[in-house]
Amino acid sequence: MTYLTTVLQAFFTDYVHAQRNLSANTVASYRDAWRLLIKHICATTATPADHIRLEDIDRSVVTGFLEHLATERENSAATRNGRLTAICAVFTHALPDHPEHAESLRQILAIPPAKTSKPQIGYLNEAESAALLAAPNLGSWVGRRDQAMLALVIHTGLRVSELITLTIPSIHVGTSPHVECEGKGRKHRAIPISTPLAEQMHRYLTERANRTGEALFPGPHGRALSRDAIERRLAIHLGTASTSCPSLRGKHITMHSLRHTTAMNLLHAGVDVSLIALWLGHEQTSTTDMYLQADMETKKNILDKTRHPEIEAGTYTPSPDVLTWLENL
Repeated sequence: MTYLTTVLQAFFTDYVHAQRNLSANTVASYRDAWRLLIKHICATTATPADHIRLEDIDRSVVTGFLEHLATERENSAATRNGRLTAICAVFTHALPDHPEHAESLRQILAIPPAKTSKPQIGYLNEAESAALLAAPNLGSWVGRRDQAMLALVIHTGLRVSELITLTIPSIHVGTSPHVECEGKGRKHRAIPISTPLAEQMHRYLTERANRTGEALFPGPHGRALSRDAIERRLAIHLGTASTSCPSLRGKHITMHSLRHTTAMNLLHAGVDVSLIALWLGHEQTSTTDMYLQADMETKKNILDKTRHPEIEAGTYTPSPDVLTWLENL
């Protein structure tokens, strides 16, 4: 008899840290999935959490939990798939040590993910980026801090989690200016920054030296801004920027959209996808392929290269005279 507690402790205390070195966000996601599953089992079987055995969890239990997520909790297919990934990660780790439950575990691991629709990637074009960077009030410290923060993210493509962990020594504005960060999976990387941005960061760091704390972008008490606080600052500046750039009004923009903006800017500049993946800290280039699919500008350029020499370049527009157009078909 194998208690689930033993399996979870082996996974969360040794495997995720010592062997996989997973990020804190990934560990928290796995933890939350298992908390929900255990509570669901307790509620449906009246079994105390500490008495749940590995053999008590079979394919029907897991599929029932996934159905509970979809119907009662109204989770999206993506969230449901994330919970399934967390469940399968633990069982994949447990499988070699518990051959007596191999068949039951394999049936769980064979549960297919739900189909999801891929949302269109949200990013800012050049005019929208300029409007956003012009939105903060540079007459105040908070405005100058926010502009430096947004400019850094748009240029480097930092994740919010990476942005929060930046400290003053993370920025190097001397020879070969760059920013150092710790990404997903605690992977360290350095990202170069342009000369104009380095000059802006130098001015910002000079002013930042008069304030407490080590966080690069601090709040009122010197501690790093939280994820929610950063998103709120972005929303405020988007509201201001939308007055001069109306196209922003119909867009759902988050801090992660600014990361997408970096990728699209690099793609439009002709940078190879493998280098963009390295820049963004993607483990596999397949993750970066989504930018190719979303990049209509590149697709238009490819189409233009295949046109007949006698055909004028540009987007086709039909004749305003419908009768003339029909006659010429």
